[in-house]
Amino acid sequence: MMRRSAPTPSLTAYGLFFILALLARPSTAFAQTASEELPAPPPPAQAAALTHAEELVPEIRRLSHTLWDYSETALHETRSAALLADLLEAEGFRVERGVAGMPTAFVATWGEGRPRIGILAEYDALPGVGNEAVPERSPREGVTSGHGCGHNLFGAASVSAALAVQRTMKAQELSGTVVLYGTPAEETVVGKVYMARDELFDDLDAALEWHPSTETKVRNQTGRAMNNFSVEFFGQAAHGAHDPWNGRSALDAVELMDHGANMMREHIKPTARIHYVIPAGGEAPNVVPEYARVWYYVRDVDRPAVEKHYAWLLDIARGAALATRTRHEVTLTTGVHEYLLNRPLQEAIQANLERVGAPRFTDQEQEFARALQRSLEIEEKGFLSEVEPLADGPGPVEGGSTDVAEVSYIVPTAGFNVTTAAAEIPWHSWAASACHGTEAGVKGAVVAAKVLALTGVDLLTDPALLERAQEFFREARGDEPYRSPIPEDQPPPVPAAGD
Repeated sequence: MMRRSAPTPSLTAYGLFFILALLARPSTAFAQTASEELPAPPPPAQAAALTHAEELVPEIRRLSHTLWDYSETALHETRSAALLADLLEAEGFRVERGVAGMPTAFVATWGEGRPRIGILAEYDALPGVGNEAVPERSPREGVTSGHGCGHNLFGAASVSAALAVQRTMKAQELSGTVVLYGTPAEETVVGKVYMARDELFDDLDAALEWHPSTETKVRNQTGRAMNNFSVEFFGQAAHGAHDPWNGRSALDAVELMDHGANMMREHIKPTARIHYVIPAGGEAPNVVPEYARVWYYVRDVDRPAVEKHYAWLLDIARGAALATRTRHEVTLTTGVHEYLLNRPLQEAIQANLERVGAPRFTDQEQEFARALQRSLEIEEKGFLSEVEPLADGPGPVEGGSTDVAEVSYIVPTAGFNVTTAAAEIPWHSWAASACHGTEAGVKGAVVAAKVLALTGVDLLTDPALLERAQEFFREARGDEPYRSPIPEDQPPPVPAAGD
């Protein structure tokens, strides 16, 4: 928690900080009157962090584009994980690979003692949303997946931020430890869930994360808790015309369960979300299906609500099996809490986000965004380039679920968004993948790396900030220890070789 004495930073570090601070301000910042005061010089460690993050811009660009080229989906991120882990290892981090039973998960550590600051990195892509980095629908040849959520930028910025913190710690002789977590399969809400269950985050003092977006702002809403589960039904095959009385239809059971779930919707609060698909429903109409599977997500604003809905759905599944004289099995693949916000960390990130400023886009980049929006027939707003203010309290629950929530229930955690894609485009789409393969997307990653590095150094050098964050965490979580939503002995859903 203590910071060793540090040498005075070079004028170059101060000068670079001032230049970047001025560039992040509106143009009126250059028209100061004599009575206006220049901003106070940044503390030496913060100035050094920004300098080192700026030095890593070429690396951020290289990693971002390479991960975009790979576009590997959840738990298939073999090259992506190796790219990031190899770099960290070459820079002196101690890297443990294949953690929590997932070959593409890793933990990279540098330093000793406390505080221990974690930075989360994601790098999985989405199936079916691949696109060239152009403003119209143009699938990549031979690559159907794509970074429609921008995790190529996420992984690049987070790893580079960890390197910037490491270099700052060396230069400024700071005590503590920085830990970069390579967390796969966020898109299937898996990676951090199994890492959390296996206690990989338990020894941290704080954790930081960010996410690509169409806006630049501190995360200030909790998202939804969620269970991801499948129900398999096993019946008896028979000829659909000759002797259907000898059959027992697993598909009938799936349809009965789905009908029951749809009747259930009327009697739960509108904050809940229930959605499903039928991955297996039979092979031919004239064969009574002996096997069928339905895949469900159930969400709500907190874990107790999700667990209540989940128990109801399990009753519906049992009823469907009884009604059709089939057998059923349930597999809870993963589950998450809602995100536990941490106000002191949010405020620290907001200050650094305002210090660095939102990405600045060229006229050509703005025209790319507007062309993309034209192709989607939405308002031509271009890229947004302002930092949103932090509201006094949490915003209303929006969107889906994230496995970062599990980390937030173990250690004080906060995150933020940076503009990397054109305003109001559909997320998880080819359009987002296109944006995340451009230099405009890289600009967002650069901003994120700088904010993460600055906030990481804040936590290493400001014991009072860390104590406020931990006190807020203790009060927000209460006395209940973290309990993983998934069974203790359940292995992660790692695909078999060749899948």
